Amino acid sequence: MTTKTAMITITGRPNVGKSTLTNAMVGEKVAIVSNKPQTTRNRICGVVNRGQTQLVFLDTPGFHKARTRLGDYMVNVVQESIADVDAVVLVVEPIANVGEQEQALIAKIRTMAVPAILAINKIDTVEKDTLLAVIAAYSQAYSFEEIIPISAKRNEGIDELLTQCQRFAVEGPQLFPDGMVSDQPERQVIAEIIREKLLWCLDKEIPHGTAVEITKFSERENEILDIEATIYCEKSSHKGIIIGKHGAMLKKISTMAREDCERFMGAKVYLQTWVKVKENWRDNLNLIRNFGYE
Repeated sequence: MTTKTAMITITGRPNVGKSTLTNAMVGEKVAIVSNKPQTTRNRICGVVNRGQTQLVFLDTPGFHKARTRLGDYMVNVVQESIADVDAVVLVVEPIANVGEQEQALIAKIRTMAVPAILAINKIDTVEKDTLLAVIAAYSQAYSFEEIIPISAKRNEGIDELLTQCQRFAVEGPQLFPDGMVSDQPERQVIAEIIREKLLWCLDKEIPHGTAVEITKFSERENEILDIEATIYCEKSSHKGIIIGKHGAMLKKISTMAREDCERFMGAKVYLQTWVKVKENWRDNLNLIRNFGYE
């Protein structure tokens, strides 16, 4: 029986719902989500099998003006992810105006001559007339293969989007075995889960200046997982906020993370966390690489 595969990049500005969409299409949580921009830092791969067709989605960081070397890395990930794929899904919010970031991404798509689908997300937040104006604005900006209104949060339009994505699949062997939903190592997923909780629990710039390193990952004979993680932040004052009064904030973050880790691993987890300061690590290439951003 003939198998087909397609590599498809999901791109867009920060906070449009790319990771929520990736999780909705895969049917499992493979990408962390938060209500803050620039949640995703690395390219995350989500795998969807539909009959004999395998769709491999690349969830990318939000396309933004970089202010740090980590930001440069993230923007570079986006640009590289648009090259050498079978199609691109550009995710936008339902605003009847093509913004600067969208124009830049459309220009990149045009240069690469890669087929593109426009996914207008968060349609549950607008009236039909607004949606029609959005479709009109983007239709003028670029000749998309399809324009599909969706709500990733409510799972609306996801099946239609997957069906359209299948059009770009080409004959060839599957890239991932059945049952595999992501290419991320377990350590990386655990680190990302902890970072997600930092994003949810902390305000302003603090969570954006954090990185998580898993320093121990072992299994006891009774199948309990021992995980030790170090959270790095950029300032001593941030360290105090992350730990909180009598350690309350760190305990809250660790408990939320442990529960998610247990769901992901399907096993009991014993999680210990520490907080250390690495000043301006986001502008230090060695530290950026050390934290897995390379």
